[in-house]
Amino acid sequence: MRTGDEPLHARSPLRMRCGLALWGLLWAIAGAVAFADFGRPEWAAACATLALVAATDLVMVIRHIHQGAHYQPGRDVPPYEPDRGRNNVFGTRNDSGRRRDTRP
Repeated sequence: MRTGDEPLHARSPLRMRCGLALWGLLWAIAGAVAFADFGRPEWAAACATLALVAATDLVMVIRHIHQGAHYQPGRDVPPYEPDRGRNNVFGTRNDSGRRRDTRP
């Protein structure tokens, strides 16, 4: 639910997530190399798998950053009215087969 202030103060966590994914990728690669040097192939494989997950996340984050900002309504668009159960999400019907009117 919007409070009406998001277009002015909303911040995307994508750059922070990009930095964390890069940090995790570097540590996972370093761990895979270190465990391979010490003769621990199981731990090296685990670190390599983690590096693959971090690399996939990094690619997805960079893709989202390159997509750019999405539509944000301007100041002239009022905040959304709270739902208060009027949408009848479950599709409940009355006896005549028509949708029930749940307005107060």
